[in-house]
Amino acid sequence: MNEAAAPRTNIFLTVLRPFSSFITSLGAHFIMMASAFMWLFRRPFRLRLFLEQMEFIGVGSLPIVLLVGFFSGAVSSLQAINALRIFGQERWVGVTVGVSLAEELAPVFASLMIAARAGSGMATELGSMRITEQIDALNTFAVNPTQYLITPRLVAGMIMAPLLTMAFNIIGLTGAYLVAISVHQLDVGQVTGLFVYWVDPVNYMKGTSKAAVFGLALSLAACFQGFNVRGGAKEVGMATTRSVVTGSVCILILDYFLIEVLNAIWPLSGR
Repeated sequence: MNEAAAPRTNIFLTVLRPFSSFITSLGAHFIMMASAFMWLFRRPFRLRLFLEQMEFIGVGSLPIVLLVGFFSGAVSSLQAINALRIFGQERWVGVTVGVSLAEELAPVFASLMIAARAGSGMATELGSMRITEQIDALNTFAVNPTQYLITPRLVAGMIMAPLLTMAFNIIGLTGAYLVAISVHQLDVGQVTGLFVYWVDPVNYMKGTSKAAVFGLALSLAACFQGFNVRGGAKEVGMATTRSVVTGSVCILILDYFLIEVLNAIWPLSGR
């Protein structure tokens, strides 16, 4: 009887193993995040580390964010014009692009660019420090590695992602304006007037709130993968790849749930 039940038990455990690994990994991520924010309020306060990470994440990612933002706005404007032209409503292109950039495209695309550039860099740096035993050396000198390495990166990600999102919005609207007004010769008064009337600060509050969560998620994924590297240079490369994939997937998954939550906090209102 027991011998017959053994294969079924093994199959059951095999099926559950991915779910068990996922729950274990998720719990480890939350433990790291809780530990990092706990150390945020304990001395010593190393402001220099926070500024260095803000420069690395924010200033370093600015060129690629602006490049992607400009063409995202231009493409969105072009597609909106082509769709609205079917109904003879091209003047609404400013509202369409403005709301989509503010609430969706800017926070998601900017965060994906940060994950690709800064997230991979953080994972590689921490992974290299792990395999060269620099993290162990911090423990030897009574310096907490979480406070010294993880906390500044998480805080910098949360701060810089919304700022880069607003930069994405500005350059995206510039690209949309050039396509709509300069290329397709739409009436500037109608396009900008409808944009000013219909696009609210609430739209940008939603976008920046999402970006702060995305910045935390991608930074946490990168730090977790790099901090827990075991092995050699090959494992560092694998951890870097996992950090970008995990951060990007987290951004897209969180996006859905944040839309529901933020729409409940700031309901859509008509005029």
